[in-house]
Amino acid sequence: MSDTPLRIVFAGTPEFAAESLAAVLETEHQVVAVYTQPDRPAGRGRKLRPSPVKALALEHDLPVYQPLSLKDAEQQQILADLNADLMIVVAYGLLLPQAVLDTPRLGCINVHASLLPRWRGAAPIHRALLAGDITTGITIMQMDAGLDTGDMLSKAECTIENSDTSGTLHDRLAVLGAQLLVETLAPLAAGTLSPEPQDGSLATYAHKLEKQEGQIDWSLPAEEVVRRVRGFNPWPVCFTQLGDDNLRVWSAELDEDSVSYEAGTILAADGKGVRVACGEGSVRLTQLQLPGGKAQPVKNLLNAHKERFAPGVRLG
Repeated sequence: MSDTPLRIVFAGTPEFAAESLAAVLETEHQVVAVYTQPDRPAGRGRKLRPSPVKALALEHDLPVYQPLSLKDAEQQQILADLNADLMIVVAYGLLLPQAVLDTPRLGCINVHASLLPRWRGAAPIHRALLAGDITTGITIMQMDAGLDTGDMLSKAECTIENSDTSGTLHDRLAVLGAQLLVETLAPLAAGTLSPEPQDGSLATYAHKLEKQEGQIDWSLPAEEVVRRVRGFNPWPVCFTQLGDDNLRVWSAELDEDSVSYEAGTILAADGKGVRVACGEGSVRLTQLQLPGGKAQPVKNLLNAHKERFAPGVRLG
């Protein structure tokens, strides 16, 4: 086995990627540069805020590059001059042209939050929850010019719990991805991995989330409504109309009773939640947010707004 530390360029942007960068920084390998998205306006003041990956890189005095694109020859030359053995890409947000994929000695590898070829694309964590999958995981992949189509180098499974939201699943997968990445580096450096081609016939595509997807369609079966509430927490958060207001639904659970009321009708409201009829069955909404207020348990909300959630009121 090769004991020579790898020269690594790391490319990533959000918290999910920062977890992997932190893990690589704990190894003997040398991170020679970090690529991340340009700073974006955030918060009420809309001040420019660095990405979580940039913030971590600066803490470790690493050179940071934030090009708008890697398509032009000048940017590609800057990358080539870093003389990296490997580029690690985790939720970076820029497409890598073939010239970039070919630059490092060992190419570019990606930490992807699904068991490929299932859920290629931008939102694999959310789409797994929305589809009712019971397992997901991490795939480390050798990148090629396609969208998440490269050969698989290693995999790790993760059970999706009934209580999981996209937020909780994201956090577990971020840790799992960082661990698997570190475990994959030594055999990759030594040339002892056996890349496995993906079976394209099994591929599914995880489309990018749109805010409007969060609107609840009460004609759906109760089970699907609950999956959507979990899958869209913490973003974009499910919502429905309550009178003239947008009511945000942060958590919901299946209600045992089958009902024959019009979908969207409030059946009851008490300290346990607001029961709502669906196309099949009913759900119990347990954490809600009215405009101008904060997300809170239903029992707190009912103290001030009980009449708004009276049986017979229609949502949506």
